[in-house]
Amino acid sequence: MFDENCLFCKIIKGEIPSEKVFEDDKIYAFKDINPAAPQHILIIPKIHIESLDMMEDQHKGLFGEIMFRASQLAKELGFNKEGYRVVANTNDFGGQTVHHFHLHLIGGRKLTWPPG
Repeated sequence: MFDENCLFCKIIKGEIPSEKVFEDDKIYAFKDINPAAPQHILIIPKIHIESLDMMEDQHKGLFGEIMFRASQLAKELGFNKEGYRVVANTNDFGGQTVHHFHLHLIGGRKLTWPPG
């Protein structure tokens, strides 16, 4: 369930502090400590899944719940109408720096394309 060396697993367990914005039995969401926009939330599963590439059939429902939570948080935080981006960086070339699946919910300013 947890990876003892994983930064996000340590955050979920409360070993590393975070600014929580949502938590239930399956999902934890918190503010990114290095935000790319005025609103930058990380949404993670409470089980350790290394990346989107490691998702299996049993994770389909969890992935749907995480995406749903992203839309709900954008509404609750008041930046849904202007627009926002949901990003899943996958593996090293995809820009993933913490190898625990997570979504970036980014908004609060006009976002450009391509991202980088």
